[in-house]
Amino acid sequence: MLRHIVFRFLLAFLSIETILQETTKYRRRRRLRAMQNSLGFGGAYGATLERIKAQGEERARLGMAVLMWISHSRRPLQVDEICCALGIRIGSKDLDYDNIPGISTLLTCCQGLATIDKGTSTIRLIHFTLQEHLRTHPHLFDKSESTMAETCLTFLNFQHVKDLSSCPLPDRRGTPFLEYSSLYWGTHMRAESSTRATKFALQHLDQFDSHISAKFLWESIKKEFADRELIWRGTSTPEGFSTLHCISYLGSAQAANTLLEANQWDVNQRDGAGISPLAWAASRGHEEVVELLLQQKDIQPDQHGTSDGRTALSWAAGNGHEGVVRLFLGRHCLN
Repeated sequence: MLRHIVFRFLLAFLSIETILQETTKYRRRRRLRAMQNSLGFGGAYGATLERIKAQGEERARLGMAVLMWISHSRRPLQVDEICCALGIRIGSKDLDYDNIPGISTLLTCCQGLATIDKGTSTIRLIHFTLQEHLRTHPHLFDKSESTMAETCLTFLNFQHVKDLSSCPLPDRRGTPFLEYSSLYWGTHMRAESSTRATKFALQHLDQFDSHISAKFLWESIKKEFADRELIWRGTSTPEGFSTLHCISYLGSAQAANTLLEANQWDVNQRDGAGISPLAWAASRGHEEVVELLLQQKDIQPDQHGTSDGRTALSWAAGNGHEGVVRLFLGRHCLN
């Protein structure tokens, strides 16, 4: 009952705000008739999005960028994370702190479609139906996933980020976007890549072994194992977790192809958890990367992990990745 009341209140609020933005009685009556003929939230959201786009160029860009990040991020973003992300100029050499917008500016540019969850200090959409509306109108955001990947990689390539030490891990207040960009740049790039994202990724991977993001990614992997109650005998540092392990885990086929063409990797090398690049790609269901690795002449597809004794095929089957399993079976048939 309460949810229904909130739903109706929000619809009324958005409708009134939209109507009051019109400048004459005639335009307000026309807007009201149009909204009466539309389907509830769809019409209210559409009108509000039009209002966002009608702001000044920079405010319109910022308002739509906020909605893009909220609706496409892989986890809820903290206030300081989204502010930092929107202050990054893609391709720049370092972060200009004067370019980071304030949260009040972001909320104003969104015209009421975004709000702050005070309990978690995260930014979210005003209502779950807005997420559904944005999902059914993908044309609203041009190249969202590749843009987010490029933003994350630009941040990781900043000189002040590359200079950070991982012992101890830095205070996130000084680098609020570090954790998100370290963990999810590959996810965004896998969803939608671009030539520029691949270029930035290779720049980052060229120094991955000494980059602080390697520690963040390794800690996330350890947590994933713990959450799934799997046997873990890895180390507390990313020992042996090479650039090829990283890209196999994250699943970027474009970057993996470039790395493998360089022909400088031991494709069967195990990391500190005793897992090979092929096993990581197979366990995560990254079919394109698995296919690339299986094409390497020195690959040992039946190699057993040193900590659990499982093969890459076992990982793929156990995690339900049918496409990867078919790639292994097809290779065995050819042999």
